[in-house]
Amino acid sequence: MSGDTARDLLRDAGTTLAAAVATALGTLALVPVFTDADFRPPALAAVVAVAAGGLLLRVAGAALADRLSPDGAAPGWCTALVALAVPFGQLVVLACVLTALFAPDQAWGGWLPTGGSLADLGAVMAEGTVEMAEQATPALPLTGLVALTTLLAGLVAVAVDLVAVGTRQPALAGLGLLVLFCVPVSTVTGSIGVLPVTAPAAGLALLLFADQHRRLGRRSPEGRRPLLGAGTLTAVRTGAAAVVLGLVVGAVVPTLTEGSFAGGFGPGGGGGSTGTALDPAAALQGQLTRDEPVDLLRLNASVPDPGYLRVVALEVYDAGEGWTVGNLDGETDVADEAELAALPGRRGGRPVDALVTALGHEDRFLPVLYAPVSVDVAEPDRWRFDPGTGTVFGRDVSTAGQTWSVAAIEPRPTAEELAEAAPLPPELPLVQRYTALPDLDPGVDELVATLTAGAQTPQERVRAVYEHFTDPANGYEYSLSTAPGTSGDDLADFLRLRQGYCEQYAGAMAALVRAAGVPARVVLGYTPGTVQSDGSRLITSNDAHAWVEVYFDDLGWVPYDPTPIDTDRAVELPWAPRPQDLEVDPRTDPTPAPLPAPTVPTPQAQPTPQGVPVPQATPQQADSWVPAALRTAGAVLAVLALAAVPAGVRVLQRRRRLATGSPAALWDELTATALDLGRTADPARTPRQVAQALAEAAEPGGGAHRPGRRAVAGSGVAAAVARLARAEEAASYARPGSVPAVGPELRADLATARRGLLAAAPRGARLRALLWPPSLLAGLRAALPRLRWGGRTALRG
Repeated sequence: MSGDTARDLLRDAGTTLAAAVATALGTLALVPVFTDADFRPPALAAVVAVAAGGLLLRVAGAALADRLSPDGAAPGWCTALVALAVPFGQLVVLACVLTALFAPDQAWGGWLPTGGSLADLGAVMAEGTVEMAEQATPALPLTGLVALTTLLAGLVAVAVDLVAVGTRQPALAGLGLLVLFCVPVSTVTGSIGVLPVTAPAAGLALLLFADQHRRLGRRSPEGRRPLLGAGTLTAVRTGAAAVVLGLVVGAVVPTLTEGSFAGGFGPGGGGGSTGTALDPAAALQGQLTRDEPVDLLRLNASVPDPGYLRVVALEVYDAGEGWTVGNLDGETDVADEAELAALPGRRGGRPVDALVTALGHEDRFLPVLYAPVSVDVAEPDRWRFDPGTGTVFGRDVSTAGQTWSVAAIEPRPTAEELAEAAPLPPELPLVQRYTALPDLDPGVDELVATLTAGAQTPQERVRAVYEHFTDPANGYEYSLSTAPGTSGDDLADFLRLRQGYCEQYAGAMAALVRAAGVPARVVLGYTPGTVQSDGSRLITSNDAHAWVEVYFDDLGWVPYDPTPIDTDRAVELPWAPRPQDLEVDPRTDPTPAPLPAPTVPTPQAQPTPQGVPVPQATPQQADSWVPAALRTAGAVLAVLALAAVPAGVRVLQRRRRLATGSPAALWDELTATALDLGRTADPARTPRQVAQALAEAAEPGGGAHRPGRRAVAGSGVAAAVARLARAEEAASYARPGSVPAVGPELRADLATARRGLLAAAPRGARLRALLWPPSLLAGLRAALPRLRWGGRTALRG
């Protein structure tokens, strides 16, 4: 391998390393998109594998070229083949990495793709697109989402490497980092922080450094490239400016509030009062305001007094939107685990089995008993279980026409067990997740402090809050028709007006319990309905309900129901007794609810007044623009990468000829430039005749020149072309060894001649020469039959 080839490989290796490090820094822009850093190792593995694959392929290509032409420049077809093989090989390497990480079962050796493993990988990617529609940022690092993120990081790495190393344009490769940066900017609600801005900025700085160092760096007489040589200080200044700009932008970007992946199960929609602003539970919409109840479910239980049927837990509280669903973990289907949601701690509960049949119920959320251990339902692989919330939800399936069985262990804590429950460590993730609150109205904080003054244990604090809502002396009333608040804070208004329905009671209690430092959440579902003559229970729209779950150490989630519901419909909770003086079912409150009765399960188009659950389109009903935008961006990136391949190969070919520096190589480059600009070959002409034709074409007013186009001094172009022609003739016909070495003057003549030809060519010809150079295609066509087309070609004007 020649010294020039080795030096080129060394430079390419440095640029490859810079491109890989820059891309790795760019992936840090995705930090606020996920709840933790589980996505980083796979993404980094993809970036490293792409860089290593590209470097090995380029070394192999140089070795092949050296073997084919040990004493001269490599054939054009070999250079083109290597340029095309590198990105293709990197994509193959990326496919191997994705297979090893996400679909190894049917792969050869656990990493080499097969038809079966590619099908498995496609299924994982498809799950990722569904998870993208379900998740709000910050998203759980589910396998499908991480796989898509790894694919994105790998494709960006391929594109950045192709532009930075293949076309030797490291600065232009920085556009690839913009793709990664756009993900948090377009999906994260609120602050994205400083790191997601400064990390890609540092990556861009590194690419600018590599570009400046490669373009402007000079070797010392001994052949060494000084660390602080020409251009390096410029690169350092440019890079530092990029980082500073990133820090400045980082202070501004947190004000952006673009949204989430798709809204998914996360916050969204309207809602008022301390209501739920419920997005996904379509079957609950408007049920509290129906003139006539609708039969929804039939329940056959193994005990005469079954507990609640849980539908979904709401864990995110926002002062404006109320309580909303958080991100659900959709990686486990109901048939995956032998035991879905066993109660924690050393205490047991009451086993309950039930058979549930959907009558008028149609929802993607499956009503189940408390703490389900197993669920038997048709197509179990399409029903997913979120262990954090005990929620069962479907993928492209609903409860319509379904019958399912549930085996559960209902919690039955005693007063002594609750009293003995110790406070949980504040740093525990569960505590941080379920005590999170926005800034509350000062009056709310004062109320919590007053209620819990002197309370020593979590149970005492919870009991104090619970009794505030259930004590008749405090004047809370059940009503679907509430007076509008005036404070601008729905929670504060409800606590002041003391009138509302179950979502408001449950939402207010959960917020106050959290403010008291105890984990809590709101749960939507159904009370167990009324007993029928055959012993089954009929659950109607009147049984739609909301209550509170509070987490106690070693006991798990324990339900509390602060709403003054009729005792015939209420679930008995011995640890949270109700006042016994309620004889009227509040759901028959004579005050009419001023709301239209929607048709189940059709969602309402607009938010309803007074905080009634707000229907939103489910992911099956509406596609988010964000996934489509990301897919479009990926497709555009891939198309641009492919479109840049011919231009990159042509740049490599020109650089190789310039590096060779022989008269033949320089003449070949001149004739190739002319061919790219539309001047076809004529083998009958000599180099001098070709030089005369090219000089005439580059003359102001001659050839393709038109008025208004910038002119290049015709005499300078003509002289440069003539010198190139004479050098070519001398090299072709003179005795071996009689031709003096080529100096930098001849390379300067080539630059002058190319500028003249480009200036005289029409704009369309210049664009075609850049994007789809005909000389490259002609060289490939000539290389296939192993024939040289025209050797030293002549051109006709």
